[in-house]
Amino acid sequence: MQNVTRKGSIRVVINLPVKDLNRSIKFFTSLGFSLNQPLSNDTSGCLIISDDTYVLLVVEPVFETISERKIPDTAKHREVIVQLAVDSRERVDDLVNRALAAGGQRAHEPNDQGFLYGRSFEDLDGHMWGVFHAATAATS
Repeated sequence: MQNVTRKGSIRVVINLPVKDLNRSIKFFTSLGFSLNQPLSNDTSGCLIISDDTYVLLVVEPVFETISERKIPDTAKHREVIVQLAVDSRERVDDLVNRALAAGGQRAHEPNDQGFLYGRSFEDLDGHMWGVFHAATAATS
């Protein structure tokens, strides 16, 4: 996250509570996301999704301290849906297939509307992730 303070720069950092930090890091790195070692420690792991998007995996007790609220039971409630827009239908399938192979669960049936293609999965802690590709005039 170098140059975070440069004028006009905005980066998105999504904080997600996790039960087992090492297991979650292994899951997400198997999807191809990188771990930012300098911003990771024994209670959180910073994943690089893209140049401007990061996910901070935070162990549940620390997350509750930060949020000052209890963590919802993801088996019963959705607290967030993280969506990733990717550059091709093949990339959608690649990411979701990797997630399922690493222990994630399918969240919904694929959504294929021709111009829009998406699939979704739940990570090891029940957070829902949608991965989609939307064709535009420039990419279709």
